[in-house]
Amino acid sequence: MKSKQPQSTQQSKQSIATVRKKQRKQKHIKNTNACHILNDELVHQYLIENPDFFIRNAQQIADLVIPHPVRGAISLPEWQLARQRIRIQELETEITLLMEQASFNQKLFESLIELLMVLLQADSFSEFIKRLDGWAKSMGLIGAYLYLFDNKWQVSPPSNYYSYALSPDKFDFIRVRHLQYHFQYLGQLNTTELELLITDTQFVGSVAMTLLGEYGDLGVLVFASRHKDHYQAGQGTFLLEKLSKVLPLFIEKWVHRK
Repeated sequence: MKSKQPQSTQQSKQSIATVRKKQRKQKHIKNTNACHILNDELVHQYLIENPDFFIRNAQQIADLVIPHPVRGAISLPEWQLARQRIRIQELETEITLLMEQASFNQKLFESLIELLMVLLQADSFSEFIKRLDGWAKSMGLIGAYLYLFDNKWQVSPPSNYYSYALSPDKFDFIRVRHLQYHFQYLGQLNTTELELLITDTQFVGSVAMTLLGEYGDLGVLVFASRHKDHYQAGQGTFLLEKLSKVLPLFIEKWVHRK
């Protein structure tokens, strides 16, 4: 037969159980509340789900004060107007840049058309080279220098065009250093590189260079400038790209392909 526990002991156990039950309940409430703590995402989601919030709380919104680095604090409408002014300025800047780029592209296109019209009037290869060089000088450059890779064109002696011949093997060190997987290069060349491509290297500051042909295997065209910063990386290559495709079509009128 089991002995009865004293009443005080039973009451003590009941009290402990009650306390633990309250602690568990408080912990559950605390965890539930923690799940509903406001953050940016919840506020954003609420505003999306309640689009009339600003209408219902127009006065409260107008009374909101937002920190400002200069004025200390400003109202929400002032803050919105300031953001709109900044956005308008950004759009105006973008429009200006687009207009400048469009104007620049138009000038490039006009230059290309002008050059093609000049080259179409050539009746010999020497005249073609003369007109190409003349156009370059009219653009404020030192001149234009054209070379044909001798493994693709019949330019070896006794050909009249041997002075425009260039071995692709001799050109490889320039290709590896500046072109690699590209067909165009804008920037500076060292003395050794210049001596291979340009007779008088003393006044050359920078060059624009493009390989000729669809695969860049037909030759190379170089425009030389006196100024070091005239041609530099990052500039557009539209004109060079078009010339690299068009010039071989002109050249084939006088020089035979191998």
